[in-house]
Amino acid sequence: MTVIRQQDFVESIADALQFISYYHPTDFIQALANAYEREQSPAAKDAMAQILTNSRMCAMGHRPICQDTGIVVAFVRVGMQVQWQADLDIVGMVNEGVRRAYLNPDNVLRASVVSDPAGERKNTRDNTPAVVHVELVQGNKVEVRIAAKGGGSENKSVMKMLNPGDDIVEWVLQSVQGMGAGWCPPGMLGIGIGGTAEKSVLLAKESLMDDIDMPALKARGAANRIEALRIELFDKINALGIGAQGLGGLTTVLDVKILDYPTHAASKPIAIIPNCAATRHIHFELDGTGRAEFVPPKLEDYPDVQWQPAADALRVNLDTITREQIATWQPGDTVLLSGKLLTGRDAAHKRIVEMLARGEKLPEGVDFNGRFIYYVGPVDPVEGEAVGPAGPTTATRMDKYTEAMLAKTGLMGMVGKAERGKIAIEAIKKHAAVSLIAVGGAAYLVSKAIRHAKVIAFADLGMEAIYEFEVEDMPVTVAVDTQGNSIHETGPAKWKIIPVV
Repeated sequence: MTVIRQQDFVESIADALQFISYYHPTDFIQALANAYEREQSPAAKDAMAQILTNSRMCAMGHRPICQDTGIVVAFVRVGMQVQWQADLDIVGMVNEGVRRAYLNPDNVLRASVVSDPAGERKNTRDNTPAVVHVELVQGNKVEVRIAAKGGGSENKSVMKMLNPGDDIVEWVLQSVQGMGAGWCPPGMLGIGIGGTAEKSVLLAKESLMDDIDMPALKARGAANRIEALRIELFDKINALGIGAQGLGGLTTVLDVKILDYPTHAASKPIAIIPNCAATRHIHFELDGTGRAEFVPPKLEDYPDVQWQPAADALRVNLDTITREQIATWQPGDTVLLSGKLLTGRDAAHKRIVEMLARGEKLPEGVDFNGRFIYYVGPVDPVEGEAVGPAGPTTATRMDKYTEAMLAKTGLMGMVGKAERGKIAIEAIKKHAAVSLIAVGGAAYLVSKAIRHAKVIAFADLGMEAIYEFEVEDMPVTVAVDTQGNSIHETGPAKWKIIPVV
């Protein structure tokens, strides 16, 4: 009989979450480095360079890879010969580990979890509760597979009850094209097939806990139908030309994982869950001898990639910029922003638009006229930082607010990640504004361009408060110009490989 102490379990959970916040899995680093070497699209290659540079910086500085430090998902397998020395149940112990990890003053992690999801949506302030799946199995150990799942990629999850005769490949390709770039490719796709509706989704999430092994699989060849399906989907998804950050390129996915389960004769449930460039997961076992130990990647495991801005990048002063200047920008242009930049994301936009609709004035200091807004919810700073990692959130979620913001506040430009939808692009064109993207998955790198930060409104929203940043050479790319032209349409179209019939 193995005895597992509560302290060992809780501390192992906390250590694991701190570890994955700043260390990419080695298999991911190697796969992305190989994709970087193969990439031919300049925009995609630049994005990958930022992600790889950011990864190395985070490993050295022990700071989060992404400002979205995720919602914790844990798969816990408990051996039937295990005895617990604990006051809390398993879910309670996981949550205590999460609480300790996210409130660690040496590496503050952003609390993103909100309670009352259909109502007040109040931040729980410590990122609890986690989503915990517990399974009782044979054995005398406790196995934990744990991940911190970002909201941008989670939001792109899809599930469908296919008919038995429907084509899986066709549906997956259609679904991936419909996901857009909000899931921050390049990353992994987890696919679950079979069981029931909820089982297929669980299989998809669980598959993302596996290591990247597509190069080895392709080298030896498929040994069964599922492996053949993985290879087929991997090749066909990358042929879509979506590329890093949706900018167009050769690599959209680094691997495709599939788990299946027997299903009803009338059913073919299938789910897809993407994993973003901030891939964060780890496995450990407890055997009663103490807390888990985690071995960090070696610095030599990281490629020698040091991102630098392009020589032809446009340097822009946000404090003096004019509409005549932004009218000359083209999709794909690299821009380095300096000056004062306001922030705001979902909750702030909702509150602003409601205030405007009631005819109320915005809070003192919140003046968007002729200015740019950054869609971000940063990590709290630690000693010496103006702000913690501060990468972009998905711009698409702000689409429904764009017309009101541009029409009623005089806003000139927006910075986020991923594509803009039809209603946003129409508003951008109508008001001769621009939409820019920063690289999702390069949050620590981006934060180094932020020299000063202060909350100026809606402090009660926590990480969704409105900040004023002072930035210097913050790297962005023009996504939608004043004429409504989008790189997320032209980029993938250029790099899509048309299959030969």
